[in-house]
Amino acid sequence: MIDVPGELSCKEVVELVNDYLEGALSFEERTDLELHLTLCEGCADYLHQLRQLGRAAARLREEDVPEKMRNRLLDAFRAWKTGK
Repeated sequence: MIDVPGELSCKEVVELVNDYLEGALSFEERTDLELHLTLCEGCADYLHQLRQLGRAAARLREEDVPEKMRNRLLDAFRAWKTGK
């Protein structure tokens, strides 16, 4: 964990990492985040884990998810979307 005044905190990195992976950060934000990653092993590990998760999720097919679990997930997403 790293917390240097004027630099991104670990919490800020966690908040920005999805935008980073999607290429949605400005040059300055991306540079600040990448600097933090070079100094903070924990955040670098977190980014690595998210990338691995994304690759694994991309390989999933609908038929790979058991019907009961698929229905539970769909219900959870519907509830989240409607705020219930």
